Amino acid sequence: MPRYKLTIEYDGTPFAGWQIQATALSVQGVLTEAVATFSGERVSVNGAGRTDAGVHALGQVAHIDLSKDWDADTVRDALTAHLRPYPVAVVAAERVAADFDARFSAVQRHYLYLIVNRRADLTLERGRAWRVGKPLDTKAMHAAALRLVGKHDFSTFRDTECQAKSPIRTLDRLDVYREGEHVSIEASARSFLHSQVRSMVGSLVAVGEGRWSGSDLSAALTARDRAACAPVAPPEGLYLVRVDY
Repeated sequence: MPRYKLTIEYDGTPFAGWQIQATALSVQGVLTEAVATFSGERVSVNGAGRTDAGVHALGQVAHIDLSKDWDADTVRDALTAHLRPYPVAVVAAERVAADFDARFSAVQRHYLYLIVNRRADLTLERGRAWRVGKPLDTKAMHAAALRLVGKHDFSTFRDTECQAKSPIRTLDRLDVYREGEHVSIEASARSFLHSQVRSMVGSLVAVGEGRWSGSDLSAALTARDRAACAPVAPPEGLYLVRVDY
């Protein structure tokens, strides 16, 4: 049975998240229906990660198994056509080995969090970035972010409903940089806890606004207590950029 790797882009605004739900619109759900309409088969669409409601993706990855040996470009184009009018597109499809798994074969996941640092409301970027009105000290944010890089117990930055067996994760990269009014926070790791990136971003913004110091961020990490986390950043600024295999 041929296995296909799908690279998927979506605007998460209208969705309750990636994971299929019985009573709400999900990215996995509309993909499952598109596959069924195209191929006549109802198969599992297995994703690399479960993005939350309102979170976007530039490079989400999934795999599907189909009984017919379709041309990969046909799979890409047919699925994208059947996904309309939802803001989801299959930007690439390729045949892969039977042991490829979108989730378990991944070696690195890359996220971007986008902040627009200005007083005025957002217009074109509304729903696709977090507007922070107070001036942010991005140099202080970057210096503080480096304190979180490495292997740690990230219980403070873990959603209370996180189902991961362990809060221990190795954060390979957490960079903060500014281009004009745009502040980007890039995070890379093999895997993340539920809401980990948004939780870290919220605490870094506390540093950037001067409410926290770098030492406060370290203390929050050491506390291993969800109550020690600053307010969590909203979902609309978060993008799953790429998954490496």
